[in-house]
Amino acid sequence: MTDDRSDLKPKTITYSRVVDLSHSIHPDMPRWPADPPVDFQAVAQISSEGYFLRRVSLGEHTGTHINAPISFHLGGQSIDALPVQSSVAPAVLFDVARETSDNPDFLLSLEDVLAWESHHGPVPTGSVALLNTGWHVKWGTPEEFLNLDRAGVGHFPGFGVDPVRFLLEERGIGGIGIDTHGVDGGSDQTFAVNRLMLEQPRVVLENLANLDQLPATGVTLVIGALRLAGGSGSPASVLAFAP
Repeated sequence: MTDDRSDLKPKTITYSRVVDLSHSIHPDMPRWPADPPVDFQAVAQISSEGYFLRRVSLGEHTGTHINAPISFHLGGQSIDALPVQSSVAPAVLFDVARETSDNPDFLLSLEDVLAWESHHGPVPTGSVALLNTGWHVKWGTPEEFLNLDRAGVGHFPGFGVDPVRFLLEERGIGGIGIDTHGVDGGSDQTFAVNRLMLEQPRVVLENLANLDQLPATGVTLVIGALRLAGGSGSPASVLAFAP
């Protein structure tokens, strides 16, 4: 990630709580069928080498993770080239857990966004728009979390294209994030929302945890990602500083 010193105005974060939005990584976690498995192998033990060390093998989009433009666009930025400023950003939360309880294919609509703004005001420029679908409660049961049908198509909620286009063009958001395996609905095989968001270097977070603990406004995200050279994404440690 590069360092842009064009804006050196001091910034502050006011908070009363820190919420961990990341899942722990382990071999039995939900994983898209074509993704590499998670594998831990001990290479040193305290009893023999005097210290403990493991070799870790996993995919770049394992667990809670951030996508880079190169994952959907040839010539797009890789994860190590994303602007470091994007790792700290204000966030707003759309809560649709009630709507998804009986509709796993629910997509956030433009009407949902406008209804939210009628209560909270316009989504601030540069914000990361988070979508709490309630799906994180299924994390411990991979089959329910991915919810694949017999054809291998996933059925889980996501963002609709129209509200994302509105949030980009009219509100200037800096990213989106969700508690499912993808910002696109599970049945969208074109990854339309991912492709739209990552036409420019922006934040796309997937498999977030504990979004139900956040308020609608006033949150600041801090996103930690591995600087994988040429990487399509990275497992991420995401913290929310909440008022």
